Amino acid sequence: MGRENQSSMSEFLLLGLPIQPEQKGVFFALFLGVYLATVLGNLLILLVIRLDPHLHTPMYFFLSHLAFIDITFSSVTTPKMLMNMQTQSQSISYAGCISQVYFFLMLGCLDSFLLTSMAYDRYVAICHPLHYITIMSQSLCFLLVIVSWVLSSASAILHTLLLAHLSFCGDNLLPHFFCDLATLLKLSTSDTTVNELFILTVGVVVITLPFACILVSYGCIGATILRVPSTKGLYKALSTCGSHLSVVALYYGTIIGLYFFPSSNNSNDKDVIVAILYTLITPMLNPFIYSLRNQDMKGALGNILSRGRFS
Repeated sequence: MGRENQSSMSEFLLLGLPIQPEQKGVFFALFLGVYLATVLGNLLILLVIRLDPHLHTPMYFFLSHLAFIDITFSSVTTPKMLMNMQTQSQSISYAGCISQVYFFLMLGCLDSFLLTSMAYDRYVAICHPLHYITIMSQSLCFLLVIVSWVLSSASAILHTLLLAHLSFCGDNLLPHFFCDLATLLKLSTSDTTVNELFILTVGVVVITLPFACILVSYGCIGATILRVPSTKGLYKALSTCGSHLSVVALYYGTIIGLYFFPSSNNSNDKDVIVAILYTLITPMLNPFIYSLRNQDMKGALGNILSRGRFS
């Protein structure tokens, strides 16, 4: 019976953003600009890290992966949203919706694990500077990234398989601009208890535990700085950790705002607005945060531009 219901639901209708029809042109231009800035900004980060040998360190190794994830994370939802706004079409196929859920969850989890790896890198750099090269070896960096990909893919696959076994009859209107897992569960006519329990369990593993590890890392960093208080040490810590802390605040701040302060059942406008923040705004801001607040990135970018002008 579940299979029949799934096959009969050939598509969903995305209601999109809570904006007036006459405002769609303005918002289309705005979000298109944000998406292009996200792609170009993160591509610039990747290019600078690739071309400058001084940036071939663990910190920038993780940053290059974060930039790649930001591009793909935005590309999972934004192009479809822009196309629907431009063509006035609201439909997304069942297979397309399930695929969107998978990639959205996988890349979101991967973001969390990478931010945790970057926090560990900063902890070793400040608390154990003499052993930094030994601890943060190339093999460990690759291992952290591979484990992050495996865990993120596994959790997303399990979420997607559980979702694919649900039945969707009758109403196919999604009050969102992409296929959000929580919104789909509300739309399902099946019992979603297992799905909700799995969301809670995986949320602890991929969101709460990494966030706790980040807090512990920065607690140790703060304790190390306080033991040897100096203006130079404080400046070094801020220059190496300030950008990462800003990105962590943006990422987890939006998640806390969405899941710890949920909107009422009658209105999903706040959920949609918060989703805009972490799918569009945060990936766009990351390159600016790392380039404007990081002296190494600014120096490397200046050197590349100088070489280009000289050539």
